[in-house]
Amino acid sequence: MAGKKLRARLTGAASAGMALALVGSFSLVGCSGESAGPPTLTWYTNPDNGGQKTLAEKCAAESGGAFRISTQVLPNDATAQREQLVRRLAAGDSSVDLMSLDPPFVAEFANAGYLLPVTDPADVAGLTAGVLAGPLKTAFWNDQLVATPFWANTQLLWFRRSIAQAAGVDPSATTFTWNQMIDVAEAQKKKIAVQGNRYEGLMVWINALVASGGGQIVENASAGAKATPSVASPAGDAAAGVVGRLARSPAAPSDMSTATEEEARSLFQSSDGAFMVNWPYVYQAAKSSVAKGALDQAMVDDIGWARYPRVDEGQASAPPLGGINLAIGAFSKQPEAALAAVKCITSVPSNAEYMVEAGNPAARAAAYDDPAVREAFPMADLIRQSINDAGPRPVTPYYGDVSSSVQRTWHPAQNVTAPQTPERTDTYMAEVLSGERLL
Repeated sequence: MAGKKLRARLTGAASAGMALALVGSFSLVGCSGESAGPPTLTWYTNPDNGGQKTLAEKCAAESGGAFRISTQVLPNDATAQREQLVRRLAAGDSSVDLMSLDPPFVAEFANAGYLLPVTDPADVAGLTAGVLAGPLKTAFWNDQLVATPFWANTQLLWFRRSIAQAAGVDPSATTFTWNQMIDVAEAQKKKIAVQGNRYEGLMVWINALVASGGGQIVENASAGAKATPSVASPAGDAAAGVVGRLARSPAAPSDMSTATEEEARSLFQSSDGAFMVNWPYVYQAAKSSVAKGALDQAMVDDIGWARYPRVDEGQASAPPLGGINLAIGAFSKQPEAALAAVKCITSVPSNAEYMVEAGNPAARAAAYDDPAVREAFPMADLIRQSINDAGPRPVTPYYGDVSSSVQRTWHPAQNVTAPQTPERTDTYMAEVLSGERLL
């Protein structure tokens, strides 16, 4: 009974203060009139170093006893995370109060009715104020806020300063391209570390290359199964040119077809490494390796960073976008308390605290001005700008089909050619979306 009343208020116009008052009154006395104590919200989190658990404890304490938060850790793999949440939500599981959701899955979950929208204009304004443009694009479905950006992510170009200096190039130059990078690596007899395995990391790479060329993987993505595959385009051909050239170049890693983020990081830190595209966690990981005695400080001192490389010298790159959005389960019995928790967990102070503790970049711009963030991340301004300018992966309820179609037609990278690969992707994807082909 109480849950239904609270759900109505969440999609109405109750103020934040009234919300906390309602949480207290409904949580202490249930429909039977028995004292139940403050509600315990269950937050399903992606694996991290414990930073989300720390925020759960902090926000529960700051609620003044209005709610508690219990965290449940999802599997490591993003696809497995999705599967576990889908199974629970498809069954109407009311224990999913909060969930840390990979942005590409937001549209699918919202379209299925698994996420509780926030429709009070004041709440929407507060939850989106100061959020960087990139992650904000992933938070809405059908013009409703269905997931609040919690932390965001992007890839940077990491390079060895000594090698760039020896080659006489400046990778931080605004016109630095993938082809220039391959030229340098070949001339210096070094390697470029990328994520070439057939998994979501490959989709991240291809999407970034296509977006950097001014294209998109699908047109009218929100149309779902009726979306139009659009990889076969000048941007798609340029992306295929980059991937194919690198894969067939001596600058390609020997394990390119199976490389993920960690294999890329290992190669970059070796004597063969020259360049790498990867997430900002690699910088903190390198420093941790020094502290453990597994890596020389000289190597860390040699690491430089720059914006994601351009595909075309005359067009700014669209860096990859990652991160986590925080959503409220549609079947939660405590939606008001869940909303209050979301406000605390995604606040600027929480963003800054989590960025320092977990190493994951903030979704709100102001967090990058925090002194502790700037000390931990000397490239904080670059990360913030890259996230703001990032190109999201397609926002579609059929994202799994779209991503799998790209992964299957662009792997292994040695076989990628233009215009054949983009054309094959469009045909494959169209057949999958129409139900003519099974993945």
